[in-house]
Amino acid sequence: MEPGFWCVCISLFVHDFTGAACYHGVRMIFVFLDLVDIDLVAGLILISAMCTALIAGISFHEFSHAYVADTMGGRLPRRMGRVTLNPLAHLDPTGTILMLIMGFGWGKPVPVNPRATPHPERTLWMTAAAGPLSNFLVAAVAGFPLKADIVPWLPPFNISVINSLIRGDWTVEEYAGLYLSSIVLFSLILGVFNLIPIAPLDGFKVVAGLLPRDLAQSFVQLEPWGPVILLVLILTPVFTGGHFGILFEVMRPVINTLAHLFAGIDGDAYS
Repeated sequence: MEPGFWCVCISLFVHDFTGAACYHGVRMIFVFLDLVDIDLVAGLILISAMCTALIAGISFHEFSHAYVADTMGGRLPRRMGRVTLNPLAHLDPTGTILMLIMGFGWGKPVPVNPRATPHPERTLWMTAAAGPLSNFLVAAVAGFPLKADIVPWLPPFNISVINSLIRGDWTVEEYAGLYLSSIVLFSLILGVFNLIPIAPLDGFKVVAGLLPRDLAQSFVQLEPWGPVILLVLILTPVFTGGHFGILFEVMRPVINTLAHLFAGIDGDAYS
């Protein structure tokens, strides 16, 4: 059984308005709700963008796991009704509610048995990689109007963007830019986070499938320790008083590079 798609709210790794690393997933949810009072349209756009990116991200992510496994000869996902884009087949009720309220959640795990396919190692890493790559595809599609300069890049956690929202008088293009920028940023963070080579994230299986067999056998012995290691890394900002986050520092350059590639962003999209 493959672990479900793990999501982590964008605000776990972004900088707060003073420039220090923050770990306030719930706080950012309330920032969005506060914006509803300031600018109803902007607040609803931010909330809907987050829901779109996370719910569509989970559904497409899990479907991609199932589809690739099915293509590689693993029929279990199809028998379980998972080779579908219907979100109801992939959303875990508890994981979805926590994701929307707390910024952290998961989807239903896709059952995959690589040993039932002609090429188990290839099936392992290709099936695992398909999920995060699907998030990058969502970012590329949402980023096309940004890259083509049809709408402006307006990241949702930028203090200048928030101040501009408070001042009001935004154009339709700016609202569209905020929506698409949010989806791009959310999707990239979800994809990059899930590619980290620590169990139970997809990146762990990607690395295990690509390593030579001897090294892979040694690597998979770390799997039981993965959740503990991941939790410690996620909580690093708490341990350091919000001044340093290992995952943020590792993910930031990758996300900025992908944002430049998919949305044509100049400078840091995620800083």
